[in-house]
Amino acid sequence: MRIAVDAMGGGFAPVEIVKGAVLAAQRYDGIKRLYLLGDEQAIRRELDTIGSTPSSVEVIHATEVIGMNEAPALALRKKKDSSIGRAVDLVKAGEADAVFSAGNTGAAVAASTLKLRTLKGIDRPAIATIFPTPRPFVLLDAGANIDCPAYLLGQFAVMGSVYAEAILHRDKPAVGLLSIGGEDSKGNEITKEAFRLLEASKLNFIGNVESPDLFEGKVDVVVCDGFVGNVVLKTSESVARAIGRWLKDELTQNLFRTMGALMIKNAVNSLKKKTDPESYGGAPLLGVNGACIIGHGSSSAEAVQNAIRVSGEWVRHNINDHIEERIAEFTGSDA
Repeated sequence: MRIAVDAMGGGFAPVEIVKGAVLAAQRYDGIKRLYLLGDEQAIRRELDTIGSTPSSVEVIHATEVIGMNEAPALALRKKKDSSIGRAVDLVKAGEADAVFSAGNTGAAVAASTLKLRTLKGIDRPAIATIFPTPRPFVLLDAGANIDCPAYLLGQFAVMGSVYAEAILHRDKPAVGLLSIGGEDSKGNEITKEAFRLLEASKLNFIGNVESPDLFEGKVDVVVCDGFVGNVVLKTSESVARAIGRWLKDELTQNLFRTMGALMIKNAVNSLKKKTDPESYGGAPLLGVNGACIIGHGSSSAEAVQNAIRVSGEWVRHNINDHIEERIAEFTGSDA
């Protein structure tokens, strides 16, 4: 397994990125080569701080970084030697099996799409995010495509189903279309058309799902456009953080509440661990002819380590081969 890492991407780069990459190289025997791309001097400074560096880690100098607020396509054209661009180039050249970046999401999507192209039968890639609920589910698209015609939502459903089978180990994943009501007639014209498309497919389509359904274990794959998906993702993250703060404030109001909090500490820690997004590390960009994992901009070393693990799982499960097989079946079912 050979992984290319954008060492300069993210709010805590290169410190947390390098630290997480080294942890992955130390813990996962399947990693034969781990490339760190970016400012060589800065990367080696972090490696020196860590101390012992696995022999599988290799530093490749890249002179430019695409900032979080830069326009992706324009930045890629102007910055030919960017760390994310060079990382994707390694995959394109066959020197790496997967790429990971916690930097500018648009740049990672654009670089992967332009350089690697899409799989046969896939028009646009989608970001698939695993929601760390007690029964995790996959939501896509989480931000790559703002406007999506119905046929794209159908392609997303196929890709999400394949990913849920491989990574979440779900047999015949239940696929739901995110809408404003559970009835067939609810939604806009695009979701209504997508409903008919999915209903006629061989997928385990359970119909429309609403926001409450996402957290009740009813669905394994949730399909929506990137605008809605990104709003759902960021709202869920914000609510989770807010609830944590509110709970802490309430449990420290007085001595009796504090004593009660100590009694349920283990249960709270267990729930926190189950719902920790860092355990998944990153979101795959499904549909490109290669493996691309996109991390959160605030990824810690633990998140980076897990994202690299997920990259390896992607390659090991031959997910792209399965997507091409299923999309051919899906197209045939719609003929």
